[in-house]
Amino acid sequence: MSSPDPGHPPSTAADTDRRALVLDSAMVTFARFGYRKTSMEEVARAARISRPGLYFLFSSKETLFRAAVTQALERDIAVVEQVLADSARPLRERLLEAFDQWAGRYVGPLAQDVTAVIEDNPELLGEIVESAPRRFEELITAAIAFESGRDAAPSVAQTMISASIGLKHQAASREFYRDRMKVAIELLVRGKSSRTTCRIP
Repeated sequence: MSSPDPGHPPSTAADTDRRALVLDSAMVTFARFGYRKTSMEEVARAARISRPGLYFLFSSKETLFRAAVTQALERDIAVVEQVLADSARPLRERLLEAFDQWAGRYVGPLAQDVTAVIEDNPELLGEIVESAPRRFEELITAAIAFESGRDAAPSVAQTMISASIGLKHQAASREFYRDRMKVAIELLVRGKSSRTTCRIP
């Protein structure tokens, strides 16, 4: 029985897993060296695949980069959806975990390189760099609206996202980001709850 061609497009679960691993290796390599300095040879070496095999899967470095970033962002969004859907957990906990998955795990000297390589090359990535953040905002807004009502949910969600962006650039560690984001979420959720439960006679 012949072994499968390592450069064949994914058609089985094993092929799909292999492709995902190649894209993970590519993302790490792009983050380490930057897009322009990364070669297909370096990605192939990191992924333990032949250079022809890599080119068979991805016709160019640009195609590979777009696929790697798309996989990373889609994976993050999928986890955020799962976290926010767990209505058995308090809203504050779900929001904190969602923000940690979306932004917190990219905080720190090494993780920031991933963010930088994405932010530095938006022209190569197309719609995903806008659609993924937009989907994240929609998910956060929906979770807040379900608990606290739809009127203020968009502004509360946008304020949380603004706080997250600021903290992401200030924080030296993921723990710092989580601690400060927890405070921001607590204040915003508590403030919203107070406004909705208090009634002026």
